[in-house]
Amino acid sequence: MSMFRTIGGALVVLCTAAIASVPASAQQGQKPNIILIVSDDFGYGDSGPYGGGENRGMPTPNLDRLAAEGMQFLSFYAQPSCTPGRAAMQTGRIPNRSGMTTVAFQGQGGGLPAAEWTLASVLKTGGYKTFFTGKWHLGEADYALPNAQGYDEMKYAGLYHLNAYTYGDPTWFPDMDPELRAMFQRVTKGAMSGNAGQPAKEDFKVNGQYVDTPVVNNGPGVVGIPFFDAYVEKASLDYLDRNARSTQPFFMSINFMKVHQPNMPAPEFEHKSLSKSKYADSVVENDTRIGRIMDKIRALGLDKNTYVFWTTDNGAWQDVYPDAGYTPFRGTKGTVREGGNRVPAFAWGPKIKPGSKNSEIVGGLDYMATFAAIAGVKLPENDREGKPIMFDSYDLTPVLFGTGKSPRSEWFYFTENELSPGAARVGNYKAVFNLRGDDGASTGGLAVDTNLGWKGAQKYVATVPQVFDLWQDPQERYDIFMNNFTERTWTMVTISESIKKLMKTYVQYPPRKLQSESYSGPLTLTEYERFQTVREALAKGGIMLPIATGN
Repeated sequence: MSMFRTIGGALVVLCTAAIASVPASAQQGQKPNIILIVSDDFGYGDSGPYGGGENRGMPTPNLDRLAAEGMQFLSFYAQPSCTPGRAAMQTGRIPNRSGMTTVAFQGQGGGLPAAEWTLASVLKTGGYKTFFTGKWHLGEADYALPNAQGYDEMKYAGLYHLNAYTYGDPTWFPDMDPELRAMFQRVTKGAMSGNAGQPAKEDFKVNGQYVDTPVVNNGPGVVGIPFFDAYVEKASLDYLDRNARSTQPFFMSINFMKVHQPNMPAPEFEHKSLSKSKYADSVVENDTRIGRIMDKIRALGLDKNTYVFWTTDNGAWQDVYPDAGYTPFRGTKGTVREGGNRVPAFAWGPKIKPGSKNSEIVGGLDYMATFAAIAGVKLPENDREGKPIMFDSYDLTPVLFGTGKSPRSEWFYFTENELSPGAARVGNYKAVFNLRGDDGASTGGLAVDTNLGWKGAQKYVATVPQVFDLWQDPQERYDIFMNNFTERTWTMVTISESIKKLMKTYVQYPPRKLQSESYSGPLTLTEYERFQTVREALAKGGIMLPIATGN
């Protein structure tokens, strides 16, 4: 089955009706509500169902309950860093299609193109009300903000990674050049709110202090990192209260800043973990806030007709240990290893079997097709500007409802702005291509086992790939590509064919230019130096691999 097939289904538009005050139980006769909760940099091994929780000094009773009452995913994939991971979830497209391939910084401008479909804009075609709160990190231009990307309401949207809010803070970086600090203070936007069709306004600034004064002299005040997620929780609970009796289904995108570094737990959560570390306290805080949202859903009677999905944006950032999550896999955030891409995820709802587990290849890309299927709408054939568009998303409702298996059999791991993947998984076999050396062509900036490649372009040599059997070796320790006992050079035939099909889609559906004004755009189809050198190296050993053409 092709990776790129989109779902079928009829386009359904709800008739306009007067919204009366009706019992929440009346929602059982309408389309389900959908809620997506995303934590930041949450480790695969941090919550109880994945071997963490109380075992690691950070109890997660609410995530534990979510898993016990729903489905846990064991091979769920994100992208290697924040912006690409969130773009993939919101658009259902690999990041280089939308141009959202690199981490967005303040002052860069740009952002998610207006032509892209998002979860919200697609669900609105099915009559859904849409709401966004928390970390966005998909650009700061007006056209790129949530309230311009299909969300009816945007409340307390954070436009950057958490530590970006410390750049202009003199107590964090007293030795910073004053002019540079002034620049950061000038261009860094705080928490943004606004409804669709209206200008966004800044609710308050955000800094790295223990301060919580959202209003000063009847204008925007300052809220410190420790308190930001309290506002995300408050906005979420308020929205649930306001919409519990609505006859119109709703979609909520709830995005916490925790547990991205620097972890500064809110005062009520300091030393509440068993280990008493700031990271563990922040995990307890994140779990508690998720639990309060779930409790509100149950208390309002919305649990009978609401699906909740929880995950994180990328793998654990172990390069900033100890202020980081844990993963049992090799690598870290910012790499093509499992540690940078395989993440925890749960799904919860009325038709999902409690306590179920799934180990098939699935990922954040699949939210788009899955939510569309739940809502009974068809994925668009053209983008919002009328040009043909393709989605890399699969409908996972057969998996969720126990009626079938995941149609996905492959996953591609990308390193920033390269169009060819740095690694690819087909079935249980994974090939890793961008191996380090002292000579050769530049990579997209990320390394294989550490994200220190963000310091600048790295080099690689023309060498054969590494191949791992992720069933027997999920930690990617034993390269079996040319091992005398378990030699698996033949795996490159199917992996290469998958990459070839992927590359050909770029011809029919050209990727967009990178959306940050600081970048010139993605590589062209003629610049696949790495894959070409790998192919040539294999050819010397008698292994002939096809490569994509412009046909």
